[in-house]
Amino acid sequence: MYSDIQFASDRPVSMQVKDYMKRLMITGALQANQKLPSTRELSLLMNVGRNTIVTAYADLVDEGFIYAVKGKGNFVAQSAGGVAAEEGAGKKLDWSERMNDLARAAEEHDLMKHGIRAKRGAISFTSIAPDEKLFDLQNVKRAFLDRMSLEGNIILNYGYAKGYKPLIEFLMRYMENKGVDLTGKDMLITNGFTEGFDLVLSALGKRSGHALCENPTHHTAIKNLKMHQFAVTGVDMEPDGISLEQLEEKLGGQDYDLAYLVPSYHNPTGIVMSHEKRAQTVRMLNDRRIPIIEDGFNEELRYSGAHVAPLLAYGGNRNNGTIYLGSFSKILFPGLRVGWILADKELIDYLESVKRARTIHTSTLDQSLLYQYLHNGNFEKYLKRAKAEYKRKYELAVESCRTYLPLKRLSGDGGLHLFVEFEESFSTRELLQACTEQGVLFTPGDIFYTDGGGRHTMRLGFSRVSDENIVIGIQRIGDAAKAMLGK
Repeated sequence: MYSDIQFASDRPVSMQVKDYMKRLMITGALQANQKLPSTRELSLLMNVGRNTIVTAYADLVDEGFIYAVKGKGNFVAQSAGGVAAEEGAGKKLDWSERMNDLARAAEEHDLMKHGIRAKRGAISFTSIAPDEKLFDLQNVKRAFLDRMSLEGNIILNYGYAKGYKPLIEFLMRYMENKGVDLTGKDMLITNGFTEGFDLVLSALGKRSGHALCENPTHHTAIKNLKMHQFAVTGVDMEPDGISLEQLEEKLGGQDYDLAYLVPSYHNPTGIVMSHEKRAQTVRMLNDRRIPIIEDGFNEELRYSGAHVAPLLAYGGNRNNGTIYLGSFSKILFPGLRVGWILADKELIDYLESVKRARTIHTSTLDQSLLYQYLHNGNFEKYLKRAKAEYKRKYELAVESCRTYLPLKRLSGDGGLHLFVEFEESFSTRELLQACTEQGVLFTPGDIFYTDGGGRHTMRLGFSRVSDENIVIGIQRIGDAAKAMLGK
């Protein structure tokens, strides 16, 4: 004992000694009221300076783990000694029996647990996160220092549930530049898209218990809708967005509490809904007073074509039924976990109270850092550089798919992924199994479907894959698919 301590080079030695001694007490290796070695003796056993032990003991006294008796030495405090197992013993709980439907649904649809993990060295097309090699670190550091020097004492304290005011004001102007009429609207800052979606689902009352969305759609959205016990109805996608004919049919046969839509660079298909369909969709849902949750996703990643305004912009200030969920997570820095909800003021007022009750506020430090980065004018420069890189990868991925895959249809107008459809009898789950053995992974498309379909589809995320591996990986997928088809 004592001589087995292993020191790390990047942490003060006295803290490591203190933590080591605490572990001995907590685990019962040192018992209550047991005398500890003298500072001189312990310094020799651990081969460190005596002052290091003096500092560690002083900290342990301050924290209540040991007490000093003048002239006698240091002793383990009564409350710090190890607790015998039988002292807290009782009947063990079976936590699986205590879980509610929300927890069970979350676990069932958890892809990190139940999806296929990439082995070291594998080529993985499963991610649609931004490429961290493109991150603008120097300007992020500058933004952090700028904000800390201006109001460090404020941003390290509690913030407001609604959000950091300078960031809200910046994002309101940002959305206005997208064509949104801000009359009667307000904003709430969230911990990314997922919290924003969860807040809205938590606040909306259930009348029918049914939700409408595109089919296929964002897996996280399906998971959260099911966690909130909504029955999900999907409307098929066409090359220019949601099928209006089928939407009309679905609306005529059932009442819905909400519609969730991803009109730009849709996940997983990558399709951009046309201007005409946006206007018609908003009108059809507004006429029936069905709230629209619009996922802004990665609409900034447009590589070609004209700008198309978000659904929230359609109908001007008369459109108070659309709830816009925004985030820069797929473009900038997902580690900041900052998103926003832009919606009718009355709704935001309720959502603010729900957020305050749940998480108090989104990190003010993260919000202020994002604000300063945007305020300094870095976003536009970074976006231009990132779009050029992602466009190049996008074009390479499209070319590789058309060259090597025996596909029936390829979609993806921009963004960070492509959606591949094979003949309907084809199984991408079987293909994934074959490709995994070849060191290549992709996301099978069936997880995005609301009706059990999509077994012949897959999503390919290319943002974090090198040029060489894009070609090699897609070629391997193609070879495996052709072998399955006997070509």
